[in-house]
Parts: sequence; C-alpha cells; structure tokens
Amino acid sequence: MIFFFSIFFTLYAAINSYIFIRGWQALEGYPKLRILYTLLFVVLSLSYLVAKFLTKYFSSTLYDVLLWIGSFWFAFMVYFLLSIFIIDILRFFFVHSNIFSGISRQKYLLIKQSAGILVLLVVFIIILLGYLNTTDIKTKTLNLSISKGNGKLNHLNAVLVSDIHLSPMDDEKFLSHIVNKINELNPDIVLIAGDLFDDKAKILEERGIGEALNNINSKYGTFAITGNHEFINGIESATRFIEKHHIKLLRDSSIFIDDSFYILGRDDRSVAQFTGKSRAPLKDLTKNLDNNFPIIMMDHTPFGLEEAQKNNIALQLSGHTHHGQMFPANLITKMVYEVSWGYLEKDKTQYYVSCGVGTWGPRVRIGSNSEIINLKINFAK
Repeated sequence: MIFFFSIFFTLYAAINSYIFIRGWQALEGYPKLRILYTLLFVVLSLSYLVAKFLTKYFSSTLYDVLLWIGSFWFAFMVYFLLSIFIIDILRFFFVHSNIFSGISRQKYLLIKQSAGILVLLVVFIIILLGYLNTTDIKTKTLNLSISKGNGKLNHLNAVLVSDIHLSPMDDEKFLSHIVNKINELNPDIVLIAGDLFDDKAKILEERGIGEALNNINSKYGTFAITGNHEFINGIESATRFIEKHHIKLLRDSSIFIDDSFYILGRDDRSVAQFTGKSRAPLKDLTKNLDNNFPIIMMDHTPFGLEEAQKNNIALQLSGHTHHGQMFPANLITKMVYEVSWGYLEKDKTQYYVSCGVGTWGPRVRIGSNSEIINLKINFAK
C-alpha cells in the first residue's frame, strides 16, 4: 500500500509540475497573471488530496466543493498533459526545421499565448462533453445461452451493474436514476460487480446517499461483491452499509438460487493489499458446489480469466476497468486486460466485463459509456 501511494504521489507531482511550468512559460510578459495562475493552480491541484486526507477538518459543504474541484482537475490534468505534449512535439519539429527563424520575439510570445488559450478552450469543451456523456446511461441487452444441467429454470432476466462509485458527486440523485433504469427492466435478479463505493460509508450516510438501493425490485434479490474501493474506504463499514440496504454481499461465498443455479462472489484481489489476507482459491470455493447446476461468478477485476475455465464457471461477470473511462486510457486497459470491456467466450466459459455505470474521480467519460447490462439468459438443455 505504501509503495502504491509513493508511486501515485510521485507521478502526480511530476505531471502537475510539467503542466505548471509550461503554463507559466505561456504567461511570459504577464507577471500579475502569473501570480493569479500560481494561486489557482495550487488550489486546483491540491483540492482532491486536501479533501481526502483532511476530511475531518472540513464542513460537509467545503468537503464536497473541494471534492468536485479536485476530481475534475484529474480530467483537466490528463488533457492538459496530452495537449502540452503534442505542442512540445510540434515545437521541437518547428525549431529543428527553422520554421520560427526570423520571427520576432513579440510574435513568438503571441504564438505561445494563443496556443495556451486554444488548449484551455479545447480541453474545456472535451471535458464538458465528457461530463454530459456520463448523464446518458446506456442499457445494453446481452443474450446468453448456458447449460441448465439439473436446474428447473429455462430463462433468467438478470441485470448487471458495476462501478457505481457512490460519493457526493455520484450522489443519491444519480443512484435513483440508476435504480429506476434497473427496475424498468423488471429483473429476476440484480448483480453488483464491485465498487459500489467511492467514499467512506459515513460520508454517504451523512448525505443520505444509498437510500435508493432499498427500492431495487427483483424476484430473487440483489447480490454484490467487493471491489478495490470497498477496501480503500473501509471494508467493515462498507459491509455494514451494503447489508443495511438489503443487498447480500458475497465474500468468497455462494448462494443457490431457486434450485437452478449458483451465484458465486469472490473477494476482490486487493483484499491482500489492504488486509494482509489472501482471498480463497476458486477451486476451494467450487469444490462443494454441485456440478450439475450452472455457476455464475462475479469477480471484480478481470485478471486470470483461465481460472474460471478450469473451475466449471459458466459465466463470469466483472467490472473495474471502466474501459479506461477517458481516452486514451482505454488503449492502456486493452493492453493490460484480456478483455477491457465487453463479451468474451473461451471454451465453455463466457465472460462479460462492464465498463461501469459510475465514474472514478471526475464525472467524465471520453471514449466509453456508462452502462447497465440486461442479461437475457437462456438455460438450455
């Protein structure tokens, strides 16, 4: 955990320093603006960290303001970095091509200032569009066929959601919208594949966030698993919060539904990082299950997909990746995960990795959509 935060803070400081320096250079000739720029940059870049690490010293209103500012700064930071990187490449090319030779210093300063204004405008538009995109939650229907074995059901109408990331940003209004869309699908069962949280349970409860979970309607109930953010925000309080809202949390455990199929939920692999305990091997979780009935497994992080194949899992449901959430991070998640988003079939095991319905950090999605998955499962003979 210390190693993770050391890497995070080092990268965060390096990226912000690079952005700050290039912005400072663009304001050459405007000393008063440089002072304002410095103050504004410090507030923007430190808001999220100050909010998270000094929570107890702030009122709920100030905390929420700092959270909104700091979270959106992550998005601005990403696209400022990309924009400046592109500009630096172009500048390198122009300098070595002598394109700027003969241009007066005054014109050169004007070019720098114009580039800075253009970057501000383009990044603002990108992030605005990304924010609007998060408000448009897509409902995707996936038709699957699974061997029924000795089960009595022929069909199952299931709803999968993941990565809701409840916080003062993805709040009760946002959650109510999700729950309404879930209920419109008239599900037999609702499955939450981890990362219900993006803040501590105490903060959510103080703001009345989570009450809409009590309004989910389904025949067999709502089942959830842990994601890494349940552990980041305190697994004990997260567990109490989840169960308080009539959701069954499956932590390396399973439940048999209507004499027809199993729902198996694995602890997220980050359990070792935050508790020092290892999650149970999948072979131990399945050894006492009847192989004559299909197993639907939820595992938040889609690593090691072959393990499901080896242990008679009919369908694995995952999340975590957000499909990068903001381009070009999806290019990275595609390299890291066998499937960053969507459907995959390997031998007799089927997989679906959701890109999530909520967001981590800024409420911005570029190159991905917020989604709810309606699984139309046919139990075939």
